[in-house]
Amino acid sequence: MTLENTLKAPVLVLGATSLIGRWIMAALAQVGLDAVALSRTQSTGGAIGGAQWIAGDLKDPRLILPQIVTVFSLSPIWLLPDALLALKAAGMTRLVAFSSTSRFTKEASPDAGERAVAKALADAEAAVEAWCEAHGVAWTILRPTLIYDEGRDGNVSRIAKLVKRFGVMPLLGGGRGLRQPVHAADLASGALAAAASPAAQNRAYDLVGGETVTYRVMVERIFAGLDKPPRVLPLPVWLFALLMKLAKPFYPGATTAMGARMGQDLAFDSAEATRDFGWTPRAFHPRF
Repeated sequence: MTLENTLKAPVLVLGATSLIGRWIMAALAQVGLDAVALSRTQSTGGAIGGAQWIAGDLKDPRLILPQIVTVFSLSPIWLLPDALLALKAAGMTRLVAFSSTSRFTKEASPDAGERAVAKALADAEAAVEAWCEAHGVAWTILRPTLIYDEGRDGNVSRIAKLVKRFGVMPLLGGGRGLRQPVHAADLASGALAAAASPAAQNRAYDLVGGETVTYRVMVERIFAGLDKPPRVLPLPVWLFALLMKLAKPFYPGATTAMGARMGQDLAFDSAEATRDFGWTPRAFHPRF
């Protein structure tokens, strides 16, 4: 069976202008499924084709939704529980929602803000699962690892900006921790495949990129994607912490905890996603 006749329409995309949302809208248009696009900001139309556009906020009780069947949620998952009743009232029977592997990797972070994010993700996932089970909505939760989309994301592209500005990338220690960068376009394709797969109903998946590399190799690939020779600078903890303070104007969110993770293995297994909906992401070779 093809995607076109197994993915149930009408389709609603929450967060249509987000990193993954733009790719989902393009993928839906490619298979002939025009979606309803919901985002808090008005679209310019460039990435969503002929989709029906709704500018609104999930937290707004006055928001009126058209008739829908399948919902893709790209908004922060902690916003989703409060919107489920309205989505069900509009006809939702199938939900694919994005969370993050940060619910695991930041759970024991020394940074209180990161621990709060991990808890918010875990609590929201549990609330979504419980609500959908109780109300007869088939759900799938997708947890990507390190998401990138050249020039758009706040992970790989942020490192690329630092490289372009300073010509060197500091590493805490040797940067030996494992990473699995995953492209936003692959995540969009995976979300559509999951929505169309009965085997993916009522399950959660960790989605990794097609290659596992060390943090240092990831940085070196970013240099290569910028056509620059790799220049990395291993630093001790005290000097890295000082550098993070100086880098905050150029790298919002820079913390010493982030540096500590450079040496941690943040690797997951997507074998079940491959089995249930054919997850086959690309290897990590970004081009800027």
